[in-house]
Amino acid sequence: MTVPTAPAPAGLTTGALARRLGVSPATVRSWERRYGIGPAHRAPGRHRRWEPDDVAVLEEMCRLTARGVNPAEAARAALAAAAGTAPALPAARNGAEDVNGPASGGNSLPVGTVRPECRGLARAAVRLDAPELARILGRSVDELGVVVAWTEVMVPALRAVGRKWAVEGERYVEVEHLLSWHVAAALRRAADRAEPPAGPAALLAGMPGELHALALEALAAVMAERGLPFRMFGPALPSGALLEAVRRTGPPVVLLWSQLARTADRELVARVVRTAWGPQGARVQPVVLVAGPGWAGPRRPPGTLRPRDLGGAVDLLTDLLLR
Repeated sequence: MTVPTAPAPAGLTTGALARRLGVSPATVRSWERRYGIGPAHRAPGRHRRWEPDDVAVLEEMCRLTARGVNPAEAARAALAAAAGTAPALPAARNGAEDVNGPASGGNSLPVGTVRPECRGLARAAVRLDAPELARILGRSVDELGVVVAWTEVMVPALRAVGRKWAVEGERYVEVEHLLSWHVAAALRRAADRAEPPAGPAALLAGMPGELHALALEALAAVMAERGLPFRMFGPALPSGALLEAVRRTGPPVVLLWSQLARTADRELVARVVRTAWGPQGARVQPVVLVAGPGWAGPRRPPGTLRPRDLGGAVDLLTDLLLR
């Protein structure tokens, strides 16, 4: 005779729910105690189980607090939405905010004192909340402009996930991949949205072997936003292809990106600097910019300019393309 086994308990434990939301279990318990956001049904004993409707309320609260809404107001709005009363959306707080407080917990991305948009981006990334990532990034680009969205929203979150990935290993690789993909998608949409301007175009490319391309994507998006013509060749352009692209397109400016010192090939840059085109007696050479931390050091490659940051690169490109 077979003895029937007890059915597995339904719903999520508090620990599993906290991992899903990207907050600490202490935060979940604190929200339950302070704001009455807890499981609608509780089994006998001390172990709480969170059903899908309970989880949806907390996910909505996370989205609201990620946008800068006060936790108490966010809790009221999330509970009202679950009840179908749909109150007016609480006002978000403006300005920078420190997210390294108790609410962050071990499952968060500690990003320091940042804009509310960055805090929301970090929390959505840990939750693997793709729709919220897309919403925050799209709104940041639209409302703040590409430069501010990149430097104050995207970069701090990307750096935080990089630090977390380095410490935690494969546990956070999925967070980094999802966040990077959505950042690239948001920047690509911004770059593709503008009408392609006429005139000689700058050539943008990553050095051979350089696989990091998000900063190049950000540069292209800013150039599109400002109506500056460019051709984007992306990361890891082989040396022969780079030289051929310069000869074939005759760019007034070439910007070469290196994230890592090992990809900063000075000899190849010297060959690009010497590349010329046009009729005999009136041949033209490009102005070459080397950008990215791979070029750090006291001496830049001869015959080149080295912008310090995204804004500096755009200013240089503007001067060189419109002169």
